[in-house]
Amino acid sequence: MEYINQIEAARRGIITREMKLCAEAEGVSAEKICGDIMKGWTVITKNRLRDIKPLAIGKDLKTKVNANIGSSGDSHNIEEELEKLFTAVKSGADAAMDLSTGGNIIEFRRDILRNSTVPIGTVPLYEAFLPAVESGGASGANINDTNFIDKFEPEYLFEVIERQCEEGVDFITVHCGLTLSAIKTMNAQARVMGIVSRGGSLIASWMIRKNRENPLYENYGRLLKIAKKNDVVLSLGDGLRPGCLNDATDRAQIAELITLGELQKRALQEGVQVMIEGPGHVPLHQVEANIKLEKSLCNGAPFYVLGPLVTDIAPGYDHITSAIGGAIAAGAGADFLCYVTPAEHLRLPSVSDVKDGVIASKIAAHSGDIAKGIKGAADLDLEMSKNRRAMNWEGQYGCALDPEKAKEMRMSLPLKDDKVCSMCSSYCSIKLNASFK
Repeated sequence: MEYINQIEAARRGIITREMKLCAEAEGVSAEKICGDIMKGWTVITKNRLRDIKPLAIGKDLKTKVNANIGSSGDSHNIEEELEKLFTAVKSGADAAMDLSTGGNIIEFRRDILRNSTVPIGTVPLYEAFLPAVESGGASGANINDTNFIDKFEPEYLFEVIERQCEEGVDFITVHCGLTLSAIKTMNAQARVMGIVSRGGSLIASWMIRKNRENPLYENYGRLLKIAKKNDVVLSLGDGLRPGCLNDATDRAQIAELITLGELQKRALQEGVQVMIEGPGHVPLHQVEANIKLEKSLCNGAPFYVLGPLVTDIAPGYDHITSAIGGAIAAGAGADFLCYVTPAEHLRLPSVSDVKDGVIASKIAAHSGDIAKGIKGAADLDLEMSKNRRAMNWEGQYGCALDPEKAKEMRMSLPLKDDKVCSMCSSYCSIKLNASFK
């Protein structure tokens, strides 16, 4: 029997099993999920070849959180990356991306796919550049050694994309909107940070050196056919996302976003699910405007944002700068938050960094859901308040995003009265409230 993907099913008025499961998880009707998929407002991240619970991302649904994991050239231990995956999922991540660039990245990805219970995304450009890196003489000792860029083969990129889709990857970041014209716009502005996207910088370097257009843009129709076969969601990457506050919401970023809106429309016409990726480093007062711009320019497509980070001066605490921006973004309508860990800008994250990053993003997503009125979003907050009033500590732990840490912190100091905490002790306002009755 021929496979009918989610958009094709929606156009025929067919409620798929995935739509039903997503509707149950979100507390909405399956008809709403179906209709919004048809309009391109919602996507379901589940490769048809994988046996996982489908995840819906989009309009009027709970804001989802993604955790990035993966190796680097300096650190490539698959056991550690799997531990990060398990920690991320346990901490509440709805999806994960394998961004491996070191070691046997093909086997890493296959191990992650085998062991993951949540949707997995990738950036195929990383694997596509690997033969170039290995044969081009790139040297870790010489940061200026970029000759490997010349060895990149666009045809191999499409082979990688097709293979990853056949392996079961659920969504892929593809930097299709990064055109020669957009690079020209960026260069005319003299950005402070230039291109900070890894995938964006790789493909842009090749384009500039070869004076050739982005193969993902030129051959977009081919990409759509590959993605459609297994219902892989295209996450249209923001190769020109701002890497500092000074570069936020500039002409280059918006020029790329306009192109992504055009590409989203083409994908929807061809029956391919798409979400749009966004910044990045954005000052607090520009976050909401960025969400509104994407929703307007990209036809209401789901918006997947990195952070946003609202200040540049907090290395070691960027999970906090990201959570601040993420809460505002989610409240304004962002659909998917990519976590940022305390290690951002400094090193490959540790297992504990991953947990901290996920929890911070979960706080942001939940806060945003309350602000935009997602059904049931504040129910757990009310339950927490009732448990606090009753001094029901086990009930409080059950409502907490991180029950283990809450319990550990409370019990870390000796208690004279196990009904209260060591902050207020005999001066506990809740205990005093009991005398009001």
